[in-house]
Amino acid sequence: MKKLIILSTISVLFLCCSVNKKPKFVGLANIQLLESTPHYVTFIADAKFINPNIIGGNLQTDEIKVFVNDNEMASVSAEKFDVPAKKEFSVPLKTKIPTDSIFSNKNLSGLLGSLFSNKVKIQFKGDIKYKILGYSHTYSVDKTEDVKIKF
Repeated sequence: MKKLIILSTISVLFLCCSVNKKPKFVGLANIQLLESTPHYVTFIADAKFINPNIIGGNLQTDEIKVFVNDNEMASVSAEKFDVPAKKEFSVPLKTKIPTDSIFSNKNLSGLLGSLFSNKVKIQFKGDIKYKILGYSHTYSVDKTEDVKIKF
């Protein structure tokens, strides 16, 4: 009888604490210029999520590429992010693009248009991976936005 009670308790706890849904990817927001120096231009964005589960997990963002005026310039640098339980949250995405690559020959036509409009077309494209207790899911990110920039 004691074993049955213990087994029942463990079963109920396991079923109640299981991951019943993956976190919902709301989208990418707040793409903006953070800093501009003679050597680097730094852009940031927020990947917004809602986690309906009572347990967290973690997200990895190693495979997101950043395009400036349709030319691949950099990758997002982010550490493993701990997902909070039962909460809406955002993962900060930050990238530094060397100024000399923005002013390179392959980006020259887009750069001339950007000089006149004071805007640069920024695109974040790639995958964000969610992992918890042996379960994983990949979210595709593809967001383009015109960002005001001062040269």
